[in-house]
This record gives sequence, C-alpha cells and structure tokens, in this order.
Amino acid sequence: MKKSVAIQGIEGSFHHIVSQIYFEDSIEVQPYLSFNEVVESLTSKTTDVAVMALENSIAGSIIPNYAHIDDQNLHITGEFFLEIQHNLMALKGQSIEQVNEVFSHPMALLQCKEFFKQYPHIKLIEDTDTAEVAKRIHEGQIKGVAAIASLEAASLFTLDVLAESIQTIKHNETRFVIVERAPKLHNQDAVNKASVKFLLDHKRGSLAAMLNVMSDCNLNLTKIQSLPKIDTPWKYAFFVDITFEAFSDYQKGKAIMEIMAEEFKILGEYKNAKK
Repeated sequence: MKKSVAIQGIEGSFHHIVSQIYFEDSIEVQPYLSFNEVVESLTSKTTDVAVMALENSIAGSIIPNYAHIDDQNLHITGEFFLEIQHNLMALKGQSIEQVNEVFSHPMALLQCKEFFKQYPHIKLIEDTDTAEVAKRIHEGQIKGVAAIASLEAASLFTLDVLAESIQTIKHNETRFVIVERAPKLHNQDAVNKASVKFLLDHKRGSLAAMLNVMSDCNLNLTKIQSLPKIDTPWKYAFFVDITFEAFSDYQKGKAIMEIMAEEFKILGEYKNAKK
C-alpha cells in the first residue's frame, strides 16, 4: 500500500519536489492549500506523513508551523534542505512589460522583492501557493499576470519563463521537516539531531544556564526560536534544534535540561540532513 503524503501546494510546488526526492518508495501525494489543512489531514489519519517547510535562509522561520507541530503533538522524523530557485513566468508570448500583477506565496514575494524594484508598474499580490498560481494562469489563459514558481511548474503548465533565479540572495535554501503522528524508531547510531521545546522561569540567567548545559554536554545549538506562551503574559517557550556526535551526550544533556525546565518536550529525534 502506498504511503499517503500531505503537502502544502500542488504538483510543481517546492513541497511536491521535496516529497518526490525524500521518499524513494512509491507514494501518494495529497495536496492542500494551507498548512492547517495539512496538519488536519495528519491528525485525522487521512494521510500518513506530512512535508512542512520550517525555515528559509533568507526569510527566516515559518513560526506558525512550529506551533502546529507542538499543539497537535506531532513528531519530526526527518528533514530535507532544498535549494529554492524562484522564476518569473507567464503565458507564452507575454513579456515582462506586459505583466501588471504578480501573484505568489508571501514567502516567495519576500525573497524576490529586490528584483521587482526595477519594475514599479508591477503589483505584488499574496496568494496561497506558487505552483497553484501557475496552474491558474495556464487554465484561464490569463494575460497580464505572472507567477513566481519552480522551473518544474513552468514546464508542467507550459508557461514562458520571463526571468530565472530572481530571489534576492542567490543561495536560497528552505529547510523542510518530515512530520508524523508518532516518533520514528531510529537506530541510535543514525540519530544526530533533535528538536526540543522548553519553558523556563522568567528570571535572570535561566536561558544562559540552559545553553551552558548544551555546551557542557557537547551539543551544538543550530537553531533557537521563541514563541510567547499565550495564556501566560511575558513567558516564552523556546524551540531549539541541536546536533551531536554521540547519542550518549544527547541523552545526558536531555536529562539535565528536563530537570531545569518548567516544561520540556521532544519534538523529534532524527538524522541531520546537513551531514
């Protein structure tokens, strides 16, 4: 039976590209236009696993997705880094001077805003998905409108690429995580990264003490993101990614951090895709 994989976006989207590369076995991709729908499909057991973007090297963290994973008690079981190349595309025969509006995902628009400064006549409009806009232009034969999407989307929906690699910073990566309802049983030798969440007392030095524990236990902090605890003003939860050489170091650090934190939660233990 094919594994059912939920993605945000349609065929030709970056999430779809990741699903094709990451899962070597035959899969059945289930597209959704929002991350809320992706998470709902997973929690309702409509799908088996989800692919979710978590951070971008230009635009930063996709903070709501941290909350989705935490609130629904989901588990990160893997990760994948994809180099993102944004391309401007429109109906065949259209020129960039004929384009009046560009629709795309807010993250894509943010990553390409410098390019459009040379085209002040173009209005930038936020939309749900990069590839879905390309599909809409193709199906409606819409003139004067362009999409920002992958070259795969341009090919799939037979659009002309007006400009390639228009993102502000040419080396542009997005980190995607593989999310499941339950933790995956990995061989400890294969696990060298973890995502954890902790809540600390609002007092001087509490975060510094936690970071010292990580350092003392040979844990490398690769990401830290704070989110306010909504029901407790001025208290924050910290979402942290750590890498390590020895699983025993991680176990030791985890045990100490669990004692020090008001709340401590493991969001995932998995293989570091950068190594």
